[in-house]
Amino acid sequence: MSEKVTIYDIAEKLNITAATVSRALNNNPKIKEATRELVIKTAAAMNYKQNKLALALKSGRSNNIGVIVPRIDSNFFASVIRGIEEELYPHGYQVIICQTHESIKRENENLHTLVDAQVDGIMMSVTGISDENDSAFRNVLEKNVPLIFFDRSKHIDGVSSVTINDFKGGYLATKHLIHEGCRHIAHFSGDQSLDIFKNRFLGYKQALLDSGLQFNEEYVIHVKSSVEAGKEAASALLALQTPPDAIFSSSDFAALGAIQELQNRNISIPNEFCVAGFSNEPFTKFMELSITSVDQSPLEMGKMSARVFLEQVDKTDTIKIEKKVVLAPELHIRKSSTRTNF
Repeated sequence: MSEKVTIYDIAEKLNITAATVSRALNNNPKIKEATRELVIKTAAAMNYKQNKLALALKSGRSNNIGVIVPRIDSNFFASVIRGIEEELYPHGYQVIICQTHESIKRENENLHTLVDAQVDGIMMSVTGISDENDSAFRNVLEKNVPLIFFDRSKHIDGVSSVTINDFKGGYLATKHLIHEGCRHIAHFSGDQSLDIFKNRFLGYKQALLDSGLQFNEEYVIHVKSSVEAGKEAASALLALQTPPDAIFSSSDFAALGAIQELQNRNISIPNEFCVAGFSNEPFTKFMELSITSVDQSPLEMGKMSARVFLEQVDKTDTIKIEKKVVLAPELHIRKSSTRTNF
């Protein structure tokens, strides 16, 4: 392999100083335009590649943004990342994606790796609310790196967030099921240590109370976001002495599992049993029995997270204004829950 071309090689070829080459490549206004063009042309001909890390260390900016998500094989997180990238690319930023796989240890490693890579900002959906990673978050803030939470967030002073109104989403979905005549509504909840799942549960509970319906703890089941988990949870509910007649699920995948279990038992949907999910995954509208679901607006969430970051880096002073952006949810009503006027 041939050795990498350096600014000293370019300087020797043009019979100028390495400092002049460096200034020309970095668009220093003290360099004449003719000299700058000659250096750039020669550098290209010699296949010179600038050391991005060295430039980042020198300028304090890398034009790279770190994005941390639980997993990328999810339409929701993929759409958020797309929104971030679409908003930041025109401003010259590139996105570095990390996955936690719901591991706090990996989340901690991701944070340290991105800070060491001199990223200009970090946007992330947290794994949990454990205090284990507080030192990692403090390290990010002490390095003056903007940190923005999206979807799943923690309450940390100085950290902005972009979320959806999960309480309202849970309330809308449950109210809709009540409007369709359901009176024994169960809830598939995620980990309520995370605000998104706690607030969806609270919205569900408040809708019941506002409608004069009794809240039944037996009807609330902690369910992972998977089809199999949804099947198992639905089976457990149907075994109750008074089974429910509807499910509001915090996960579309669990909602799909519940529907499959109900269909296997020849329970008519929506005539005998209604189901609503959360996230508006693409499959929900393409199924023969389309699934009612709350849209989380992931593309807009990604774009808004990027805008919050850009507002912070555009500040001329070092004071970062903490912002809490809450997007409005939208309920998409489909066949799985519509008994009237469909």
